[in-house]
Amino acid sequence: MPATTPPPPPSRPVPGPDWSAGTVTRIGVPWPPPTTPAGPPPNPPAGPPGGGPPDRRRLWWFGAVAAAVLVIGLVAVLGTQWRGSPHPFGRGLEAPADNRPPLARMCPPPTSVPSAQEPPAPADPGPAPAGPRTVDEEAGISYRAYGAPWQPWTTVWSAGTLEVPYKVGQHFVTEPEYDGFSDYHASILSAAVPAANNDALALDIECVGRQVAADVRAEYYPQPNRQEVLRDGRSTLAGRPAWVTVFRLHFDVPQLRAKDELVGLACIDVGRPTAAILYVSIPGTHRQFDHVVDEVLASVRTTG
Repeated sequence: MPATTPPPPPSRPVPGPDWSAGTVTRIGVPWPPPTTPAGPPPNPPAGPPGGGPPDRRRLWWFGAVAAAVLVIGLVAVLGTQWRGSPHPFGRGLEAPADNRPPLARMCPPPTSVPSAQEPPAPADPGPAPAGPRTVDEEAGISYRAYGAPWQPWTTVWSAGTLEVPYKVGQHFVTEPEYDGFSDYHASILSAAVPAANNDALALDIECVGRQVAADVRAEYYPQPNRQEVLRDGRSTLAGRPAWVTVFRLHFDVPQLRAKDELVGLACIDVGRPTAAILYVSIPGTHRQFDHVVDEVLASVRTTG
């Protein structure tokens, strides 16, 4: 409300009417301060940021600049994401790399077999045929072994896209240094190849068998070649599910005397995450050994 001001001393002319509303503001010449303060000094008025002290104005401007920089950076990041991906908030990020073995990617386990179901008990294949045998503990199989000219296989051969690592078996050279430095072989080789995810035991044996056979034809032999399929389908070897493929390939390479080759392939589910692969090859120059293909396949037994 309005306040009254005491009259001035007699030695000073009396000013005009006082329209003040207290000690905050006054129109005209202000009165001199009283000699004895009536109380603590009043607080300075609160005003807009632009009218405050220099430090307060400086802080306000720094805050405004920082906010502007933050907004500009956020807009730039969102703009980059929007241009680079149809899902700017992360839904379009690349999936993690698939590190499964090639056959596990190509041949997922059959959906008709529940993951918790125990694999079927193997049928009894009977005793192993008498005579020498080749034992491949890593693959989980054994099979018939032969005398001369067959010799033990002593190296690791990983050919083809699938890189099946053949470490165990027998072979003999049919054409030494046919191209000036390489030997051509007849072979009975076995390997274990990862064909399931982690510790899963269910295999799509048909898919795995077909993929291995296609890889053999495309990567092991001269191109082009012609395939004469003699056998291709499900079977049981050593009482276990298997896919067996037997075919004769025809080709023509000037350096080779062999113009064809009999090939036997078995992919065997031995109850492991790996499938056992048995590969038998008899060049056309040595057809007297063609019987080995069927004999070796019939002689397969699991090692436990």
